[in-house]
Amino acid sequence: MGVIPLTVAVSSSLPDTIPIARFQRELGLTDVQLRRYQRFYGLSEVCRAPEATETELLLRAAAKLVELRGQEQRVKYVLQARTMASPLPYPMTSLGPLLAELGLEHATAFVVAHHACASGLLAVDMAGTLLAADPDPDALALVLTGEKARTGKTQSIPDVTVMGEGTAAVLVSADRTGRDRMLGYAARTHPRFGADFIMGDAAAKDFQDLYGPGLTEVIGAALDEAGCTLGELALVLPHNVNRLSWIGVCKELGLPPERVFLDLVPHTGHCFCADPFINLQHASELGRLRPGDRYLMTSVGLGATFAAMVLEH
Repeated sequence: MGVIPLTVAVSSSLPDTIPIARFQRELGLTDVQLRRYQRFYGLSEVCRAPEATETELLLRAAAKLVELRGQEQRVKYVLQARTMASPLPYPMTSLGPLLAELGLEHATAFVVAHHACASGLLAVDMAGTLLAADPDPDALALVLTGEKARTGKTQSIPDVTVMGEGTAAVLVSADRTGRDRMLGYAARTHPRFGADFIMGDAAAKDFQDLYGPGLTEVIGAALDEAGCTLGELALVLPHNVNRLSWIGVCKELGLPPERVFLDLVPHTGHCFCADPFINLQHASELGRLRPGDRYLMTSVGLGATFAAMVLEH
């Protein structure tokens, strides 16, 4: 099946930033490792909201989604994209309070976590599939992304990044006249990495070797579906793991590093599934995207899933 025509509107919310040095003991970082994170990975601060619940963080992003206001009854589906399955049993998930607060209790709601940190792009594609099958041409879907870094194991990916608590809300429509139009999407899962939550040394080395080629493959597939070339892209909106990994990917792709939006990496950390959408809002606000520009969002989920999506601003 070809790409499903859909458009998206995005809002995001970033908590206050905290220097990552404050988390050195929690993360078990030596002084040498901390300096590596700061100097080479480009991780200076991380956005965290210790007092806020996950529901409150997601509501902050949804409250800024002006396109949702007055359109609540049109929302047929709510998808919460998560890196990890909900820590609470049904129905005690954050979705119930979210639906009530947003006036969306009539909508069909569920969690998407199959692609880990790439689940946000999967959820947007799934929303398009649902809307394409819905008999109501005016139906909308809402995708919510971002999580709490609750435990030691979910506060970082060892020797890769520190997790942040930024959130994003994405309104999806099958109306071609909306804000940003999806042109292509691709994802590939490499299941050999799915056995352990934290990979051992051998698996981590294998994953590191696959990282550049894996991203290159799905980016190429998404571009092919969009009928677009890498040279036509105005910007790449990445997952904010660290600067060093993107230097390697740029070399693999032959892509100038200045065309990758890395402005937020030093200040947000890696905000689970929300990164590309947070980057989209901030790049738009900074004037880095003009009407008609084509851009690419990408993400990688441990397990391991590589995903890419091409859109037109």
